[in-house]
Amino acid sequence: MAHRNIAVFVPQLGCPHRCVFCDQRSITGHEVMSPETAREQIIRTLDTLSKEDEIEIAFFGGSFTGLPEPLIRKYLDTALRCMDTGNKAGFRMTGIRMSTRPDFISDATIELLRSYPVTAVELGVQSMDDRVLALSKRGHTASDTVRAAEKLRQAGIPWVAQLMIGLPGSDPSSEKGTAAKVLELCPCASRIYPTVVFAGSELETMMREGSYVPLSLEDAVERGAAVLEILQRGHLPVLRIGLCASEELSDSSCAVAGATHPAIGELIRSRTALRQMEKLLDSQTERTDPTTFRIPVGMLSVCIVQKRCNVNYLKSKYNLKRIIFTEQTVPCICLAADAEPENGGHNCF
Repeated sequence: MAHRNIAVFVPQLGCPHRCVFCDQRSITGHEVMSPETAREQIIRTLDTLSKEDEIEIAFFGGSFTGLPEPLIRKYLDTALRCMDTGNKAGFRMTGIRMSTRPDFISDATIELLRSYPVTAVELGVQSMDDRVLALSKRGHTASDTVRAAEKLRQAGIPWVAQLMIGLPGSDPSSEKGTAAKVLELCPCASRIYPTVVFAGSELETMMREGSYVPLSLEDAVERGAAVLEILQRGHLPVLRIGLCASEELSDSSCAVAGATHPAIGELIRSRTALRQMEKLLDSQTERTDPTTFRIPVGMLSVCIVQKRCNVNYLKSKYNLKRIIFTEQTVPCICLAADAEPENGGHNCF
């Protein structure tokens, strides 16, 4: 069974702010998606999904709770009708989620959301550093995030923290501080987005003028891994790392700089795995040959990464001849006490 979102994008509707990283082309020249058009899109997407999946309808791309209340209700009523249609057809429709800003969560908003099957609210936290928020022209402060998280918690509505790395004025220390502060607010999950510089954004102008230095790929991987490690230590699920792959991301005339690598999420997760393996090897008093790591099922590609970069790095740094990975039902990467034979279930490099 898999979890699937049917994403309905309402780009920048309800948002009076223009953050410096905002892709200006996404907010110009586009008609507002009507609830009826949203219904058609949801039903069309539903036909492509499995009835074994758990399915949520997700309003993404804008500040959903900043819309006029009548329009919010129209979208949510539309989602309700689509859920009913899906359930009658045998699909597993679990609820509705939406993305919004921390300063667009009020008592009235909470009262409205509680009257619908809202399964999660995704907050664009981005940073818990007020200087970074100001330089990014977010229009809210860290205290707004704290208040929003508390209101959602009291209402029993799960929330997801969306974080960004590489924003103006941000550095590894402030990003790690943001991750630690977010853990204290007890979200149900998180997302990590390395900053991308889009053509037409104010961030592009800042970059051209020299007041902003975009993330290199290595910067994005290192800083993303540092944030991911903190969230993992706090046992907070990370739903996604990096923007969804799209033509816009792969087009250098659209995404002009920053973390545009199509597999940035895998690279960051792999760097975190590498750091864990290094710590394990550094703690060894005596090394075995081959060195065997027990890893959670499904993590093999993350541990070895493209072109076996992690494997080659570990072999060179620790003078290892062979490394074995064995996928088992373990919660995290760990070293086997003894070298294990090369047989079924083992991967030797």
